[in-house]
Amino acid sequence: MSVSPSPAAFATSALSAPTEADLLAFVRRTAADAELIDSLPLDPEGRTWVRLEGPGGSEAWLIGWPPGTGTGWHDHAESVGAFLTAAGELKEYSLAARLPTDGWKTLELTEDVDRERRLPAGKGRAFGRHHVHEVLNESTERHAISVHAYYPPLPRIRRYSRTGPLLRLEQVERPEDWQ
Repeated sequence: MSVSPSPAAFATSALSAPTEADLLAFVRRTAADAELIDSLPLDPEGRTWVRLEGPGGSEAWLIGWPPGTGTGWHDHAESVGAFLTAAGELKEYSLAARLPTDGWKTLELTEDVDRERRLPAGKGRAFGRHHVHEVLNESTERHAISVHAYYPPLPRIRRYSRTGPLLRLEQVERPEDWQ
């Protein structure tokens, strides 16, 4: 016998947006679902993904990373997020700097803004709005699988190129670009 939450419980949850901690808890629980992780089709050359039902109206994804693949430098605009490695290992390079949100094409970064984080299976992180990073599977022989969640659902992704201290805005993608 199953018990459904009361309508009041739905009203309360609909009013409160998921926090970074909520999203991290969700990706942790989802990554522990071995049947789900094993169900992701893996491509030897390109990343694969399946959209998931995230908490509180968030956008969530299960992503497969072939050896040597990555995202390139990007941010998730106004969304907060979390991701966790479910299998294999990922590496995240990020900037510990608050960037202007609009109106620029090239920035010269100061010293000591670079951060590097190794994320083996079971490890993940949450992040705030305008978090600039790149995520890589640096393995030469093993796929990695990760779970990601964002709230609000991604309004846009800004893609960057980086040469030394220079960060250049290259492209702004919107959800219709991903369909």
